[in-house]
Formats: sequence, structure tokens, C-alpha cells
Amino acid sequence: MMNKSEIGRAIAERRDTLNITQARLATLSGISIHTLSNLETGRGNVTLETLLKVAGILGFKVRIGV
Repeated sequence: MMNKSEIGRAIAERRDTLNITQARLATLSGISIHTLSNLETGRGNVTLETLLKVAGILGFKVRIGV
């Protein structure tokens, strides 16, 4: 299982790979740049809805399992 910092790092790396700015990803996701920054750095708590929006735009699949 990934922790918040690892998830944030993966999101930031994928965003960079796709050459998407934080401002653009925030706009596409309907969130503030501040919220996106907190997500990428593992600070704060984002909602599952926000995580799913950002992940979907970046092409990630979110899996929940046992």
C-alpha cells in the first residue's frame, strides 16, 4: 500500500512526464493549486473524489483490494 507521500510523488512525476503544469491540472480537476500542491507533497487530506479526479486525468487506475 502506498502512503500519502508516495501517492503525491507519483502524481507529481506523472504530471511532469505529461508536461502538465500544476495550474493546468488543478483547472482540469476543478481544484485549487493549493490543494494540488498539498496532494503532491503528501500534506493535508484530500477527498477520495479529488484523488479520483486527478488520477483519472493523469491516466492512473485506482485499485482498492484486500
